[in-house]
Amino acid sequence: MASYSIDDAIRELTPVLGKAAPAGAVSGEWIATTMQAGHSSRTGGYRDAGGNLVSEESTKPLDIIEDVIEKLDAAASHRFNKVVIRWKKAKLPFMRGELTIDTTYDQSIVPRGPEDPVYEAATAARRAFWQTRGGVREGFAAERETANVHNQTKWFGPHRRVLAVDAPEKLILATDGLSTPWAGISEPENGVECELFMEFDPATLDSTGMANWANLLINLGDLVADGHHVARDVEKHGAILFCRLTEDYAPLTRIILSCDPSRIDGLPFGSVPLIRATPVAEAEIEGRDPDEDWGATAARQALAKRGIRL
Repeated sequence: MASYSIDDAIRELTPVLGKAAPAGAVSGEWIATTMQAGHSSRTGGYRDAGGNLVSEESTKPLDIIEDVIEKLDAAASHRFNKVVIRWKKAKLPFMRGELTIDTTYDQSIVPRGPEDPVYEAATAARRAFWQTRGGVREGFAAERETANVHNQTKWFGPHRRVLAVDAPEKLILATDGLSTPWAGISEPENGVECELFMEFDPATLDSTGMANWANLLINLGDLVADGHHVARDVEKHGAILFCRLTEDYAPLTRIILSCDPSRIDGLPFGSVPLIRATPVAEAEIEGRDPDEDWGATAARQALAKRGIRL
């Protein structure tokens, strides 16, 4: 595009920010990022003489900030991904306020790309953990859909799999990917910060049954990934009634998610907890309080009757 400089941006923004300033505002600061991996951000606002944020009737006029940043980015002669805009109210009426714009390149906010080694590091840590429990079957169940341009699956990372682990006297199915750091962002978080698992008697589970439960576990992972801090709710209550099952699983009707003492260590941003998924029949949770969050008491009692310790 045609040349567009910081001076041009200041001339365009100054009258808009001055006009949009709410009563009592004497300054303002906004920190914004350029479009990265399909996302941009903006924080900040107007402040009064005491440095307190001043509420605005509408932030719509400030959408010009994104337009200005987009034009600066398109015409930039140097690389940047962060913009800081500072405004000061004019000291005299009928004068324009003061405005400064600073652009910088902050490596710490660069989103993880599809080739970042952090993803495979997370996979290796999980495999190492499960190999201490038993033999991990290769290529058991995995995401069958194509990831998006940022290599994200429904779990917001490149891994959406279920592992089958042959442990002594039991078969374990476990999610493999919920704790993979999210693709396309920079935050130091291990994805959804947990992994789910289920335990079975291998003598009662044929290949069709394994496939059905593995598919359910992938769907449970989808719900946890889409939910808001499910792992925190499990930790808070010890156990929760999570979701209903279809008639295909009758007489089992509900899934309980509960804390397990174990954690997976060695992940890129610290360890994450394991969450046990237990299918139960309606009779096991009769008498639950409908007003209690997540039916936690009924969930804990049902697990206690099964001998599952929290």
